[in-house]
Amino acid sequence: MAFLSDLRGDYPDYWNAPVPAFGDPDARLLIVGLAPGKHGANASGRPFTGDFAGILLYETLHELGLSSKPISTAADDGLILVGCRITNAVKCLPPQNKPTTLEIGTCNSYLANELEALPENAVLLALGGIAHRSILKALDLKQSKFRFAHGAVHDIGDSRKLVDSYHCSRYNTQTRRLTADMFRDAVATAKGLAGIVV
Repeated sequence: MAFLSDLRGDYPDYWNAPVPAFGDPDARLLIVGLAPGKHGANASGRPFTGDFAGILLYETLHELGLSSKPISTAADDGLILVGCRITNAVKCLPPQNKPTTLEIGTCNSYLANELEALPENAVLLALGGIAHRSILKALDLKQSKFRFAHGAVHDIGDSRKLVDSYHCSRYNTQTRRLTADMFRDAVATAKGLAGIVV
């Protein structure tokens, strides 16, 4: 927390606090990212808002009818999510933008609470390997039984599914590890499994 305290001095207009989940309170689809970005969610107070990764995420959600706007600019911009929520495995900006094992573990109980609030037939979309592993840990499932792979769909019990996608980070998209079509397909799969009709 000393790190965030320092940031409050450097960036007094930023959120600089744990970033809460955002979206439909009755969501059947929960999108789980990694952590707030320094000048993104840490600044805005909304997941994937103000950083590069949010560009592809919100464009894709809008294209699939899951977001009222294609661009998320601020926590009070009027954007509404339909049938889905967005959260992160780590709630606060980690130093050097790389969460440690301790930080991931510390935040896992918060993720577990979010998962517990979902309906039994909910679908989880993990953006990246850390989100994937954090979901499994929060559900007390064996990591070895559910291997991360882009586009993979896992049956995780209670009629729930876990869909994997590479994270929509600048690095992954610029290196073409993740294309817009690949990402759209993963989100569309999760939407379909969740039975969201818009």
